[in-house]
Amino acid sequence: MDPLLVVIGIAAAVSLFCWVASIITKDTSWVDRLWSIVPAVYVWVFAVAALVAGEDATRLVVMAVLVTAWGARLTFNFARKGGYTGMEDYRWAILRARMSPAQFQLFNVFFIVLYQNALLVLISLPALIAWQNPTPFTGWDAAFAALFVLFLAGEFIADQQQWDFHKAKQAAGGTLEPGFLTTGLWRYSRHPNFFFEQAQWWAFYALGATAAVTAGAGLWGGAFNWTIIGAALLTVLFIGSTVFTESISASKYPEYTQYQRTTSMLVPLPPRQRPAEANA
Repeated sequence: MDPLLVVIGIAAAVSLFCWVASIITKDTSWVDRLWSIVPAVYVWVFAVAALVAGEDATRLVVMAVLVTAWGARLTFNFARKGGYTGMEDYRWAILRARMSPAQFQLFNVFFIVLYQNALLVLISLPALIAWQNPTPFTGWDAAFAALFVLFLAGEFIADQQQWDFHKAKQAAGGTLEPGFLTTGLWRYSRHPNFFFEQAQWWAFYALGATAAVTAGAGLWGGAFNWTIIGAALLTVLFIGSTVFTESISASKYPEYTQYQRTTSMLVPLPPRQRPAEANA
């Protein structure tokens, strides 16, 4: 069977489950709970298909292992924050309060369930390109795989720093100035975890593109092929989510606006000087 059809079938079943579960439990975070799991399943579907067909599956197995490592780290971080205990994402609660029940249900069906599950398929589809082009593993593959691991390590460090800060804040009675993390990687980016998350999927896309280029595809159709839409839409989603999240943070913490002025939103960069510092 075509592995793409298998992936689409699994995605349809997952989407139906998330929608029905959200209606029954009145909790719209079911996609969040499966976010770190289903992409690994999708990529392994392509890897197993190549192995069963007796093709050179080295690249696909590496891709599947990388996404499994990504999923394991993200699942661990989500679990320790209580993500699997029935706690809904606070952002959905805020949006629910701003919409009528009918509006929120439409948002739930079309964005939370259908769009996000479609996006999880799309970010996995560089594996389809690799399956369609079973060429030998190259030095470029090794370089992009190493980049993926580097970005994975960066996200782990950023999330650990945030976890340590919130534990210290909790130990201090719920208040720890300025109320949000500004040290470590967070000195150079307001959301380093978001940056490294997106960067991993761009490296994953590059692995699929390498398969196409190695098979003889050129710049268009090879290095730039249609599966780039997955990484691109993920970046758009993260930018939108970041803007929304920061609007909440700015309303809670008076100093957050100044933090925004001096610190890059996503890409880690040296902090910008405050006006007083620049004129000193």
